[in-house]
Amino acid sequence: MAARAALLLLLMAAAAPGPARASQGDREPLYRECLSRCERQNCSGAALRHFRARQPLYMGLTGWTCRDECKYECMWLTVRLYQQGGHRVPQFHGKVSLNAWFWSTVFHTRDTALTEKLDYFCASAVILHSVYLCCVRTLGLQRPALISIFRAFLLLFLAGHISYLSLVRFDYGYNLVANAAAGMLTVAWWLRWCLRQGRRLPHVWKCAAAVLLLQALALLELLDFPPLLWVLDAHALWHIGTIPLNVLFYSFLMDDSLYLLKANSDLFKVD
Repeated sequence: MAARAALLLLLMAAAAPGPARASQGDREPLYRECLSRCERQNCSGAALRHFRARQPLYMGLTGWTCRDECKYECMWLTVRLYQQGGHRVPQFHGKVSLNAWFWSTVFHTRDTALTEKLDYFCASAVILHSVYLCCVRTLGLQRPALISIFRAFLLLFLAGHISYLSLVRFDYGYNLVANAAAGMLTVAWWLRWCLRQGRRLPHVWKCAAAVLLLQALALLELLDFPPLLWVLDAHALWHIGTIPLNVLFYSFLMDDSLYLLKANSDLFKVD
């Protein structure tokens, strides 16, 4: 009890206002101590060689390091302690993958052949990643082998898609059909899962609402009308409309992650 009380005091101290040089979770003393200890124990000598020997190939190819592994494990340790103390879960590693939005901004700022391709290719990657995320949540937790096969398929499809558009023909019609098909697959997949899980997981309404509203907004991509005030065309309205949907879907991801964390904690207690 004394040890837990000390940990909670550390959590409360970290929750106090301070300089915004990093995310709150990154500044958490317990997290920093856990990270330091994990790196000392696992990221040098024989322990590091063991980590690299058992690391899956795809993680090595993405540049996942021993330090990244420590940050991941220590993040979840700190999250569990925040929950136990009744504190709001902090944000960790405040950087978010904004590659697609970045290149979309560049393309809409300066339309060239290169920026156009980067915008389109990153958009396709985001759509396929959405399919992958859906598969991981609905199937991958129970079938890790299946998710590995599906991931390889999506990567091969993306590589073929980009190769065709780059080396054969930049076909706008094909690109639209391919992305729309992947988007429809994601919508149908999520909605089927939400309908099956609705009674057991009350937060899935956020997921269903987000994907349905996103599909409705997608109709703007098919419309063509003069820009409102000569500024806001259908494509601009599409981008504006997706902003609140990201907030809604992120709220679903938070609720769902907390549910899974609690379910895993209960399982460990039973074991």
